[in-house]
Amino acid sequence: MTAFDVLILGSGLAGQSLALRLADKLKVAVVTKRTLEDSASAWAQGGIAAVLDPADSTESHIADTHTAGAGLCSDKTTRFVIENAPRAIHWLIDHGVPFTGDASSPVGYHLTREGGHGHRRIIHAADATGAAVQATLTEQLRAHPGISIFEHHIAVDLITGPKIGQPEKGCLGAYVLDIANDEVLTFSANHTVLATGGTCKVYLYTTNPDTATGDGVAMAWRAGCRVANMEFIQFHPTCLYHPQAKSFLISEAVRGEGGLLRRPDGSRFMPEHDSREELAPRDVVARAIDFEMKKHGLDCVFLDISHKSEDFLKEHFPNILARCLELGIDITRQPIPVVPAAHFSCGGIVTDLHARTDVAGLYAIGEAACTGLHGANRLASNSLLECLVFSEAAAADILANPRPRAESLPQWDESRVTDSDEAIVIAHNWDELRRFMWDYVGIVRTNKRLRRAQHRIRLLAREIEEFYSNFRVSNDLIELRNLVVSADLIVRSALKRKESRGLHFSRDYPAVLPKARDTILRPSRPRKI
Repeated sequence: MTAFDVLILGSGLAGQSLALRLADKLKVAVVTKRTLEDSASAWAQGGIAAVLDPADSTESHIADTHTAGAGLCSDKTTRFVIENAPRAIHWLIDHGVPFTGDASSPVGYHLTREGGHGHRRIIHAADATGAAVQATLTEQLRAHPGISIFEHHIAVDLITGPKIGQPEKGCLGAYVLDIANDEVLTFSANHTVLATGGTCKVYLYTTNPDTATGDGVAMAWRAGCRVANMEFIQFHPTCLYHPQAKSFLISEAVRGEGGLLRRPDGSRFMPEHDSREELAPRDVVARAIDFEMKKHGLDCVFLDISHKSEDFLKEHFPNILARCLELGIDITRQPIPVVPAAHFSCGGIVTDLHARTDVAGLYAIGEAACTGLHGANRLASNSLLECLVFSEAAAADILANPRPRAESLPQWDESRVTDSDEAIVIAHNWDELRRFMWDYVGIVRTNKRLRRAQHRIRLLAREIEEFYSNFRVSNDLIELRNLVVSADLIVRSALKRKESRGLHFSRDYPAVLPKARDTILRPSRPRKI
């Protein structure tokens, strides 16, 4: 058994910033499925929203967040996050993050504007903000003597009191598979933090890395935590459409800086769908593109920013420009082919303002959590902000509330399982799940489609659980097991919502109900490992 004060599962911005906030005082472990650099945070292009310009205001940012969230954002959480946003940005600046400067700006940094924002308030590092932030923090993480890093390790499940016959105890750590050595390790921790990211790999087309398999949500659900608003999956409207490009995102900032959406014949269509045109929130733009593609039988639509100067595009979108050029698309002269793709999970594990879950000693931060900030639709560039603010909140609570460490924990039991000789079953189930989730639980939904998906999920879940019970665990099996739980929670939540609100659009319930309510699912009891 390996013991730590804090066990952090996940290495995106939420997990890394929390580790750095704690490591001077506590013994911290960071467990990550691949390397520290592999996370959705590292793929974020646009930037981080915060009120930095004196001409902007906290109330304006709050109002924009509520508008995008379609009436479902928590007032308390939204104010908490946005009021703490400037300090979070200055924490990154103090840690050396190289945000793009602007001598003419009153704050010394270039602030861009994205869809749904009433002001320029997005601080960024060119068009690769996440990569710049992650590179800066990763270097410091690797150098810190108080942080133990476990790369190529994946959590199998949480260890909680009820699961080991000690119901009075909360979360005690986790079982973790060392992928390279094919060995399940026991990690004991006073505090365990789920910073595992979202669930969008449950869909066939996504802008997320392969690691976004809903691990934290599934583990928390099995441990007895509530989840909320899982039906709200944000489909980013503009993912590059190209056979050689996998999940490459065309930043929201391209539309914020004047990019126009066009049909193949060059005609614009956003003015026909919304008065805000290309600056409408993501859900509106994604549905508009989905409508145009289905109406006209299109494989994609086009995002055109070629009317901007070449110098402007090189300065603001160097990575997008370079990647498109590699694929034979010159964005200074040609429009960019784009399609919607699953991008962000607005729902997740229910947490409070201290990032605490329903299980003592267990926290959730980042995309795995449902804090109440995003409501029915996340406002652009509020996600990295949420990671920073809640990592600070979690750190403060962990430091203020020490917990006794478990003296001993049972080791992982493999005495009744064997090696599988049917790995193809995992691959087939993985592919089937992602395809029917895309077809039946996508941008536009119906009860009939949702019930079809639910029926297939139940069949897959039984097959996967049988496989899990009889064979040694592997990375693919763990992820598939978590994906099917996440898919089930998404569909169950979607069936419970009898309206169209934000990211959830149902043909059976096209109206918006007078009162916005969260969809909260409660597990019957913690499940045994």
